[in-house]
Amino acid sequence: MVHPVNVSSAPSSAYVHIPFCRRRCFYCDFPVSVVGDRLRGETSGTISQYVSALCQEITITPTLGQPLQTIFFGGGTPSLLSVEQLQTILTALDRQFGISPEAEISMEMDPGTFDLAHIQGYRAAGTNRISLGVQAFQDDLLKVSGRSHAVSDIFAAVDLIRIVAVPEFSIDLISGLPHQTLDRWEESLEKAIALSPTHISIYDLTIEPQTPFGRYYKPGDRPLPTDEITVEMYRLAQKFLKNAGYEHYEISNYAQPGHQCRHNRVYWENRPYYGFGMGAASYVEGKRFNRPRTTKEYYRWVQNGAIVDCDVTPPDEVLLETLMLGLRLAEGVSLAVLAAQFGEDKVKEIERCCATYYEKGWVEVALGRLRLTDPEGFLFSNVVLAELFSQLSE
Repeated sequence: MVHPVNVSSAPSSAYVHIPFCRRRCFYCDFPVSVVGDRLRGETSGTISQYVSALCQEITITPTLGQPLQTIFFGGGTPSLLSVEQLQTILTALDRQFGISPEAEISMEMDPGTFDLAHIQGYRAAGTNRISLGVQAFQDDLLKVSGRSHAVSDIFAAVDLIRIVAVPEFSIDLISGLPHQTLDRWEESLEKAIALSPTHISIYDLTIEPQTPFGRYYKPGDRPLPTDEITVEMYRLAQKFLKNAGYEHYEISNYAQPGHQCRHNRVYWENRPYYGFGMGAASYVEGKRFNRPRTTKEYYRWVQNGAIVDCDVTPPDEVLLETLMLGLRLAEGVSLAVLAAQFGEDKVKEIERCCATYYEKGWVEVALGRLRLTDPEGFLFSNVVLAELFSQLSE
């Protein structure tokens, strides 16, 4: 028997989507709008119109009772916001929900999209964590990926982050890019580590159908690295980063001790969160909802009252989501918590499903928690999850 799921807990996190970019990267299928380069005076009033609609959505969203502990500005390129626009959004969030004095306020930023005055303003507004979209440390790989920055911009951006003394600083890298070799991947890892960010995210390239990469390449075909090479890239990252003192706390994420991303843990622990902006997802009162993916549809939706029209996620689906998200974490999921929420019989069923993978060394139970091993279990996580979904969905 699956027990009823508690959907009453109030979110204490908010994701804010800023969909604007100087150009669309060739691998990106996120909802974005190209507006040019603010530093070169090419942006228009489009961003101001969007911020107005975004604040309207925030203002008419019901408050469920506790201040925000984490806020994440994602994109797109949030660093195309002016300082005033960022402050306007944060003020709207604070008025509607309250922002804890200890809140983690993260902002994705791209090299070359901000100068010292902007980052000083972002910091003064409350931003205390920056996620820098580096992706690679080779100019030709950045160019083939459609990135709008050069390697020199990366080091200039890090210098600015150091000047302002932002407490938390993360770097994003992508493995499996066209023409990327193990040697070049090792070079990127070494250069990232040398910059001493508190956090590093490693993402394996996914070829999405509706992107330029989806038209240019088929997975496994040259000039993309082979599956065997991308597996070695994953293992190499795990080895280099752990040797450099980073904890591998989630499939794609590494942090210096005490510097894990608090906001992203909300997702992996399947806790509720608000979502605001075009294409943003939210998980509130047991309901998962995705906002319209174009500005025109989003503006219309906000003007019509920003109504979240969807059903509460059924308990069986919550169980699958809890496993899919929680097993991304190095500590995995608590069997006692699963039993309390979904019943002892479900836990026994889950353990039976994993029997084969215990033997392979991909899954283990330690200190009452079911978890994937590092790195082999993480590498085969899709296989394990597919089996769980297949068996538990019957």
